[in-house]
Amino acid sequence: MNSRAGCGRAAGEGGTVTAEAAVVLPIVAAFALTLVWMLTVGIAKVETVDAARDAARAIARGDDPDQALAIAARTAPPNADIDIGEPAGGVVTVTVSVQAEPPGWLLVPLPAVTVGSQATTLVEGDAGDSP
Repeated sequence: MNSRAGCGRAAGEGGTVTAEAAVVLPIVAAFALTLVWMLTVGIAKVETVDAARDAARAIARGDDPDQALAIAARTAPPNADIDIGEPAGGVVTVTVSVQAEPPGWLLVPLPAVTVGSQATTLVEGDAGDSP
């Protein structure tokens, strides 16, 4: 005998899971898109850190600024601004910044975020001179 008496469903509750899913799924999708955008910004930050560090290291070794700029441009994200400061007091500072744009395939408009990094290092005393 099949009986529906103990099935735990009250009369009039049919379709509640569908209604709850209709409310929750857009929230989950928005959260996932936000996570993708934060990942994109994080990748841009890592790239700017690497580019600033590489250029500062090149200047510290005694490379000329144009060569250090090329090294930084190879590591930096596209359209990054790279600024190599003048060595003063044996210290050089390199700043790399970029405006991280949201991916074009995202369906919601998200703001662009400026991400930047700075690396400062001592210039080696005998940079470029090999014994």
